[in-house]
Amino acid sequence: MISILNAQKNKSYSISSVDAPPDLKRHLQNIGIQKQAKVSLLTLSKDSGIITVSSVRIALDKSVLDLIKVEEINLEEAEWSTLTELKVGEKGKVLAVHGTSALKRRLMDMGITRGVEVEIKKTAPLGDPIEIHLRGYELTLRKSEGELVLVIPS
Repeated sequence: MISILNAQKNKSYSISSVDAPPDLKRHLQNIGIQKQAKVSLLTLSKDSGIITVSSVRIALDKSVLDLIKVEEINLEEAEWSTLTELKVGEKGKVLAVHGTSALKRRLMDMGITRGVEVEIKKTAPLGDPIEIHLRGYELTLRKSEGELVLVIPS
């Protein structure tokens, strides 16, 4: 059992305990941070970090993150990455789409929904934009849009 602060980025864990005062613990449970929930560490800065719980991104102070104890999940599907981290020719299955409601809706309207198989066809010389193949057609996305799509490489 380790703190989420010491967890590897982009790897799934199961919350084993939350060692917080009752008021804070109740608040964390209300936003989905509770025992047995699946959690992943996305980014970590000097004083805070961003985690994902049930496909929802949550930013928390490091002192709060240190109170969340996790255990590693031993599943093949535990490893995930963003769409932009895939290389040309690699495929992945969409796990979640993040972003503001308008941007998320736009990506979903273009066919990027949970469970869809995507393949990276081309990337521009500087990495932006990227061309993907999904649902029988080619789609070009900005790198910033591709970073909002979480995939399980296949």
